[in-house]
Amino acid sequence: MFSLKGKVIIITGATGSLGGAIALSMAKDEAKVIILGRNKALLKPLVEKLNAFSKSSFFEIDVMNRSDLESLSTEIINQFGRIDVLINAVGGNLPGAVVREDQSIFDLSESDFDEVVDLNLKGTLLPSLVFGKVMQSQGKGSIVNYSSATVNQVVTRVAGYSAGKAAMENFTRWMAVEMALRYGDGIRVNAIAPGFFIGKQNKNLLLNDDGSLTDRGEKIINNTPMKRFGNADELNGALHFLCSDSSSFVTGIVLPVDGGFSAYTGV
Repeated sequence: MFSLKGKVIIITGATGSLGGAIALSMAKDEAKVIILGRNKALLKPLVEKLNAFSKSSFFEIDVMNRSDLESLSTEIINQFGRIDVLINAVGGNLPGAVVREDQSIFDLSESDFDEVVDLNLKGTLLPSLVFGKVMQSQGKGSIVNYSSATVNQVVTRVAGYSAGKAAMENFTRWMAVEMALRYGDGIRVNAIAPGFFIGKQNKNLLLNDDGSLTDRGEKIINNTPMKRFGNADELNGALHFLCSDSSSFVTGIVLPVDGGFSAYTGV
């Protein structure tokens, strides 16, 4: 029902824990997966895994460079003929945009804050504009962005990341409306909002060296009704749905995948 077989799918940020899991899932569904990133040493082995299931490619690129994205768009069309899906999984944080326990908000680094907001907002905006233009010329396509549980509820410390994702989520809805009103019902723009998953960037914040929960990890679990962190492959179903033709009347939504975190007040 949510088949992606034969679809040409671009994934940014695929070398992260969550992006890599969805790339593998879509390759197993026989989609043609194109992964983008800045680190060839991480991209190449991932593509080798994907090629065991479906034709896949990687391109070493900085998604913050619009002219490079435009050149790449032409190359992808020459090779694959079309772009069916764009998944914007790129994102991240920097120490200076985080308020540590021994700091206050007045200690934020302006430069780090700007860089984090740019990465999480423009890192989604620019690929959406470049590859979305191809979809507009085709009359069909699906864009799925990665939002966050830090948007609608305050999660302490991550000031820059929260601001960037909040702006990106607003842009998701804005672009969804714009594309439908201006170009018809063939191009859809949605997002998922993952809750708390263990990844490279947050592992030390959530887990001690012995695998036990940190104080912050305990607070998160206590406010997650399912009482656990998510597994990376638990995003796959939501993403397959939003990328497939089964969600043809769905646009402008943000789908939480968070074990109930966004529904719970803690009381």
